[in-house]
Amino acid sequence: MQFMRQAILAVADNRHVSGFFQANSMARGLVSRFVAGDTLDEAMTASRSIDAEGMAVTLDLLGENVDTEQQARNATGAYVEILNRMKAEGMSPNISIKLTMLGLDFGDDVAHDAIVPILEAAREVDGFIRIDMEGSDYTERTMHLFEALHDLYPEQVGIVIQSYLRRSERDVQRCIERKARVRLVKGAYAEPPSVAFQERSKIDENFVRLMELLLDNGAFPALATHDPALIRSARGYVGRMRIPLDSFEFQMLYGVRRDEQQRLIDAGFGMRVYVPFGTEWYPYFTRRIAERPANALFVLRQLKGG
Repeated sequence: MQFMRQAILAVADNRHVSGFFQANSMARGLVSRFVAGDTLDEAMTASRSIDAEGMAVTLDLLGENVDTEQQARNATGAYVEILNRMKAEGMSPNISIKLTMLGLDFGDDVAHDAIVPILEAAREVDGFIRIDMEGSDYTERTMHLFEALHDLYPEQVGIVIQSYLRRSERDVQRCIERKARVRLVKGAYAEPPSVAFQERSKIDENFVRLMELLLDNGAFPALATHDPALIRSARGYVGRMRIPLDSFEFQMLYGVRRDEQQRLIDAGFGMRVYVPFGTEWYPYFTRRIAERPANALFVLRQLKGG
């Protein structure tokens, strides 16, 4: 299974494979399970339905590693538009952003200048921005930029920490010290053993360790997992330690374990659904498949006609 996951991630940026999925109508039908649509209008339609069921929403405009600084500036405008649209439609404005979509490859200063207008817009509409964590080559730069931005916008910006990285406990402690909001995930990029745990058991053990640190000491942590064992572990810890249910939230991705999302809501837990949209969906789609290699077998069967 680990080999299959690595193989799937290896084609996450392959243009030929991407072209096949974009041209194949059956493949696009499968993509729609995980992606709310190509446009903001489609994403808002999905978001209104989720919001009506008592769940919070984060909108995620898909894309990364822009080719020009103008594309980074365009992304800034798109993110500001999303915040304003959510506010106008009566939703709590909340978005996820990638620094490489905002020009990080052109320099930290470019990304910093691109994100400040987004944070200003978030402050204006009482919104919140979550900076995604990307591949490990960007981790320290992302943390450094996040901390600089958090100094200026402590109520408007949070960060994602990946439990499969060996460094993540130190990063969680850095966030706890500054009372920054953390979204804890397993991690979905192909990383070498020197940087990341490879065994699922080790990744899960670290997730639980970091989860407990955040539940004890963090600022409204977000536990982002679809794993039934990790959800049970979280619920058990919360019960034993008498942690208030309004001091954290669970988070899941659009189209994944909808039944569990509803069960958590019914049990009184906070639940937020990440709603991705946009035309640059292929890398995101392959990472979702790689998270559970059995999904890859399902996709292959569908493409073969059952």
